[in-house]
Amino acid sequence: MFKDILQKLENAVNPVAQVVQNTTCSKVLVIAFKKGMTLAAHKTDVPAKLVVIKGKVIYQELNQQEKLFLYDEKDIPVAVLHSVEAIEDSLCLLFKG
Repeated sequence: MFKDILQKLENAVNPVAQVVQNTTCSKVLVIAFKKGMTLAAHKTDVPAKLVVIKGKVIYQELNQQEKLFLYDEKDIPVAVLHSVEAIEDSLCLLFKG
């Protein structure tokens, strides 16, 4: 799984996301970034949590931003516009539901 997403990232211009697990009540995704890539501003319709498992990212929500380092977690509220930018090559897990 991680090898696949890293291989896709080699030629990507945007972050690459892949579903790891999908059940009726939850979904887990891995998101891979090259340094400087941004996951554009968007909203979630279910509670979510972002966990950095490699690298460093900036999580931005409304007019606030927060640097997230290795193993940092960030709860993402429903219906709030947010984005994620990689400070360095990074891997994140996203838990939804």
